[in-house]
Amino acid sequence: MFLEKIFSKGKKENEVIRDITKQIKLLCTACGFFKTALETDDLSLMRQVMDIERAGDAIRRDIISKIYEGAFLPYLRPDLCKFVEISDSIFDLLKDTAYRYLDLKLPEQLRGECIQVAFLNRRICEMLLITLESMLKGEDLREKILAIRIYEKKIDDIKLYLIRDARKIEITNFWEGEILSQFLSCLTSISDVIEDASDHLQVIHVSMK
Repeated sequence: MFLEKIFSKGKKENEVIRDITKQIKLLCTACGFFKTALETDDLSLMRQVMDIERAGDAIRRDIISKIYEGAFLPYLRPDLCKFVEISDSIFDLLKDTAYRYLDLKLPEQLRGECIQVAFLNRRICEMLLITLESMLKGEDLREKILAIRIYEKKIDDIKLYLIRDARKIEITNFWEGEILSQFLSCLTSISDVIEDASDHLQVIHVSMK
């Protein structure tokens, strides 16, 4: 592995690498569950997304603990911790989006666009996992990072249509309108944070050279 060129990889390093990969794979699962829940209006599956966030938080704590116990060289630890924290914030955002959906009657005229965003969120998360695995192998990340940015740009474009279409919906209750606005904002912000995570992977990758 690429990391072996940087330091002698021990038990703690192996555990951290395994857990970071596990964290991102779990995030892909959560994005997939969210998309399916949105497509089928399955509230029990949407609650599972919220449960996954707690599992993701436990993984984050384990990773940070191992890093502070001495895993990796000191100059790498802050960047690794930052990536893990950014990834954890994606779980938080997914949980918030799912939570708002439970209290929301999503207008049908917005459902198709929301599902499209959820689909792209899953794809961009899968690309983050591919980028992580490529970094661990020492491969060039430019094409993967570019793919993530393209996905994020597509979501930004859909967001413009969502806002336009949402403005056409008659809102008779302030709180219903507020929850809808928060749901759309959270849903379309997930890709921004995933892009931030990928940028930080690139920082780690460069720092290892």
